[in-house]
Amino acid sequence: MRLFTGLLILCFSPLLMNLAQAAPYTPNLAPQKSAVNGAQANAAADNANPPRAARHQRRQASSRTTSSTPALVKKNLKKLPSETRHRLYSARSKTKAARQDKTGKGPALSETHKKRYQHAKLTAMNKLMGQMGKPYRWGGASPFTGFDCSGLVYYAYKDVVKIPIPRTANEMYHLRDAAPINKNELESGDLVFFRINKRGAADHVGVYLGEGKFIQSPRSGADIRISKLSEDYWREHYVGARRVVTPQTIR
Repeated sequence: MRLFTGLLILCFSPLLMNLAQAAPYTPNLAPQKSAVNGAQANAAADNANPPRAARHQRRQASSRTTSSTPALVKKNLKKLPSETRHRLYSARSKTKAARQDKTGKGPALSETHKKRYQHAKLTAMNKLMGQMGKPYRWGGASPFTGFDCSGLVYYAYKDVVKIPIPRTANEMYHLRDAAPINKNELESGDLVFFRINKRGAADHVGVYLGEGKFIQSPRSGADIRISKLSEDYWREHYVGARRVVTPQTIR
């Protein structure tokens, strides 16, 4: 039996050795793969969070580009034909002047024009103050019958300015030729508006006199009077102001 077993081992030993040599070698790539992935992850993190010096350089480059933009615009404008440049500058000047004209803060006025402007404002103020104590009358716009709030304003300004003055407070408030004025920039002659009965954006109007006071024709049964913008009632209902008398709108 032992002899038989030994013969079997001798016969199969060469075969087993050949099989072992023929088996393919498979290296363990897992660690290398992890190393590659780790390197890629680190590179992505570096790109997402660049070093402080790199970020600083990028900000400097961006600021240089921004600051140089006006210079580039001027340089490019110089390359345009003279006629084109003239049209561009003229359009820009007209736009700037239009913004200034609405509030009357345009270029310096000549002495003659300045006197006409002051005279127009004074004329309107005198017409308003001459109606003090007269009764309120709904729909009224005459010294002989009395005035409602917008009728008083219409009477004071209709012959002073060349723009059409509407007949209601709400239309005056939306008048395109009148410039909106901030409360802290009010001047004598500016129209001040209030929303009392919730009819439209504004349903009551008066004329600012200065020092926080305005003249108005308040309501039925009351006379034309001077009131203070600082009073709680008027402060709560105030909605805005408009300027209709400017050097550009006077007759």
